[in-house]
Amino acid sequence: MSTQPTALIADDEPLLRDALERLLSQLWPELHIVAQARNGREAIDLFETHRPDICFLDVQMPGKTGVEAAQHIGRRAHLVFVTAFDQYAVQAFAQGVLDYLVKPVEPERLAETVARLKERLQAAQPALNTEALLQQLAASLERTRQPGTLRWMRASVGQTVRLIAVDDIDYLRSEEKYTRVAWRDDGGQPRDAVVRTPLKELIPQLDPAQFAQVHRSVVVNLRAISHVTRGPNETADIHMKGRDEVLPVSRGYLHLFRQM
Repeated sequence: MSTQPTALIADDEPLLRDALERLLSQLWPELHIVAQARNGREAIDLFETHRPDICFLDVQMPGKTGVEAAQHIGRRAHLVFVTAFDQYAVQAFAQGVLDYLVKPVEPERLAETVARLKERLQAAQPALNTEALLQQLAASLERTRQPGTLRWMRASVGQTVRLIAVDDIDYLRSEEKYTRVAWRDDGGQPRDAVVRTPLKELIPQLDPAQFAQVHRSVVVNLRAISHVTRGPNETADIHMKGRDEVLPVSRGYLHLFRQM
């Protein structure tokens, strides 16, 4: 190990990467962040270039996941997983074998993790043999990729990142490289956010009993619909509860509202 400890941060959200780096600089000034990765593939490449002592890996990233990156890294670095979703805290986490942080990362929790990492580095302990536990975590992550399992969504609201319950979403709309998320806050007020995941990738993860695609660029939470009015040329318009927006229903999806 080098005299100055080094680390890599991997997360597909730049705001979260920067926030974690700032917290680490406060809690562990001696730690040198050698690189930031935007996805699992980049995390692997940057690890091979810099060989950091520690890797902070977001569990869910586009392309290769943080778990797949960890499987590649193996015992060559101390691993800390960062997740927005408590369901990834499988038994391996609960037993304290794998270090993990839940977003938004709290300074107190990060301080505990830093203390453990310092002890391991000072004692020159090798990284934990987590191969079997990583396989378990990968299997758990794979199950969440199946249709109808998405329960939370990370979305950008201005300069912040919010964790939005899927049940609170009124509709999703594709807008160029982003997906617009229309949702309700705790007070029931309509809000808007954006995610970088394309709508076509989100659709298979939504519960088809609750969400329906009504246009090539629009998916609606059926519970949020006030009423539907027919338009010309076999089209229709959806009126939302508590929202002024009127959403289009294209001809190919009009069969969803034939009973009206």
